[in-house]
Amino acid sequence: MAQVSDILYNVRITSTVGDMNLEVKGVAFDSRKVEAGFLFVAVKGTQADGHAFIDKAITLGASVVVCNQLPESINNSITYITVKDTTLALGVICANFYGNPSKKLTLVGVTGTNGKTTVATLLFQLFTAMGKKCGLLSTVENRIVDEVLPATHTTPDPIQINVLLSQMLTAGCTHAFMEVSSHACAQHRIEGLHFVGALFTNITHDHLDYHHTFESYIRAKKLFFDGLSSDAFALINVDDKRGMVMLQNTKAKKKTYGIKKMADYRTKVVTNSLDGLELVFDNRNVWFRLIGDFNAYNLLAVYSAAVLLGEDAEEVLLRLSSLTGAVGRFERVLPGSKFTVIVDYAHTPDALKNVLETITNFRSGTEQVITVVGCGGNRDRTKRPLMAAIACKYSTKVIFTSDNPRDEDPKEIIKEMQQGVGPSDAKKTLVMVDREEAIKTACMLAKEKDIILVAGKGHETYQEVKGVKRPFDDREVVHRMLKMFAN
Repeated sequence: MAQVSDILYNVRITSTVGDMNLEVKGVAFDSRKVEAGFLFVAVKGTQADGHAFIDKAITLGASVVVCNQLPESINNSITYITVKDTTLALGVICANFYGNPSKKLTLVGVTGTNGKTTVATLLFQLFTAMGKKCGLLSTVENRIVDEVLPATHTTPDPIQINVLLSQMLTAGCTHAFMEVSSHACAQHRIEGLHFVGALFTNITHDHLDYHHTFESYIRAKKLFFDGLSSDAFALINVDDKRGMVMLQNTKAKKKTYGIKKMADYRTKVVTNSLDGLELVFDNRNVWFRLIGDFNAYNLLAVYSAAVLLGEDAEEVLLRLSSLTGAVGRFERVLPGSKFTVIVDYAHTPDALKNVLETITNFRSGTEQVITVVGCGGNRDRTKRPLMAAIACKYSTKVIFTSDNPRDEDPKEIIKEMQQGVGPSDAKKTLVMVDREEAIKTACMLAKEKDIILVAGKGHETYQEVKGVKRPFDDREVVHRMLKMFAN
């Protein structure tokens, strides 16, 4: 419990009505979750406006209402606070109610189109390996030391974030690493959090279904860096042409990492094979278990952040060399099989291109590259033909299939993908809407030493069709197929 006046510390209040010394038992922005003695924040969301549910929240027991404007009918037993923007206020209110847990942790955020999950997960694994108790907020999972909690969003809402951070403190955590999505930035979900560091991996076309323009998408990412304090660090990939944009206007200490350009932290790729990466750090050759040039950037980002957090460079490299990264990110299933199958979350044109270029570099002769790929429904439609074109460019055979069609017809999604297929590439493509059949067909077509890429779903253990999530795991299906074809 906490007093209203304490919960509203640092909130830009425009007016108050009622008792500001009330004790608040909880905070909610979803009227359905209000209980007796709660503070209800009326937030205008993408689907509904919370101001329309103020009366419902009061009926369920809300004693305090935070809103952009007062309702026409005032309840004399209720305290009303008006603020300039309830979405901004919500994050600060949640942080205050839960005792500002982010200020008591070493909290690092990772943003970018590709690599967020791998970088955040590697940071969690690295600092855990160095003997620290850590928490993780990621697309794949949320973790509090050894406890694994399901993740429904890349970045949770402000209430969930602060609850999880509080639980991390209770569990004795000193460090927390979290992915920061563009949606979270635009919707001010990270408002009120104190970050000691922010990482930028890269930015390519994605989420235009939400942001509408690429410029808006960039601005959303930049909001994260604009909000950093002067005692934090801002670490960006200087090889990405928009990396330096993130550093404009930030108060944080500006640091860079890269492979191609001059940077504060650099590495060089010596060996890149299906067995791993050999990189050079400050004249030291180090072998890593992760695969691909894109993982060279991810490893460099993690190394740079760890050093900026005061860790010993030698120990960081030693621990980092034994880590495996995030589930479903360039994950080789059953190594040692007669052909290689890689499962990857690549669901953007740039991510798919990176993965397929890496696979192409592994080819030593006439090995086929067979790609199984689809595109998600109710998402950015502009990337569908682009992904199909990239798959055809780098593959011997391509099987277009269903991803998470959600509310769309998977056949129509595939038709939009096929618009990116040129006449000369049409003969190398197949359409199999059933994803399991598509994976099975790829395995049937594969010969010894061929490489199959199953792209788009990675760590996901479900397929969403018409609002229903049914169990489906690319890795499990591939594992089963490899066992079957081995017999």
